[in-house]
Amino acid sequence: MPHTLSRPPKTAIVLAAGLGKRMMPITAAMPKPLVKVGGRTLVDFALDRLAEAGIETVVVNVHHFADMLEAHLRTRKMPHIVVSDERSEVLETGGGVKKALGLLGPDPFITFNSDSIWVEGERPNLVRLVEAWDPNAMDILMLVAPRHTSIGYDGRGDFSMDPVGKLRRREPDEDVDFVYAGVAIVKPEMVSDTPDGAFSANVFYNRAIASGRLHGLRLDGQWLHVGEPRAIAEAEECLAARMR
Repeated sequence: MPHTLSRPPKTAIVLAAGLGKRMMPITAAMPKPLVKVGGRTLVDFALDRLAEAGIETVVVNVHHFADMLEAHLRTRKMPHIVVSDERSEVLETGGGVKKALGLLGPDPFITFNSDSIWVEGERPNLVRLVEAWDPNAMDILMLVAPRHTSIGYDGRGDFSMDPVGKLRRREPDEDVDFVYAGVAIVKPEMVSDTPDGAFSANVFYNRAIASGRLHGLRLDGQWLHVGEPRAIAEAEECLAARMR
């Protein structure tokens, strides 16, 4: 149910500045966000989902083949896009979010990995995530996908989730049921006092875990992990099957 006392996020950042090393050799000629799956670029999957969920302003950070990515972004009308320029330094996921804080505003915002795609279930997952957001109980709310049904993923999982949705990180020798699906709602105070420079978003995820305020929402539908070139065909097959 929607939390009427909380203001739904209206801004987001699409993390699009990575080098895409695991997607080589494709990313030797283009940024990973412009790789196409089923005829659509990965970054357009993200931007379309955000627009559908009512997000008004989306920051997109750029580094690898930045000019090419910016040219593509200029072809879009919705949502309103602001570029966070990281040409001079690779800041990783956490550093990229921190650099963009001034563009994201003072309220909770959505972070969206540019290679996160999925097939929807009965209702749009981003809408479900916004409705489930409860700032009184949460500092971060992640979209998480069941490990066993995710396409293109063969890891041991990232998190376990208790009956009220609290997440616990996987221990080194453990298999767990859920994988981070690349999308989260984050309070800016989780980010604002972190060190400058490059660091992983795990810094603020771990902060939320330590205070018992990292929660998850189970993705409804099919998560597609497109991490390597060989995963593209598998994802396209799944997308095509869902459209038949």
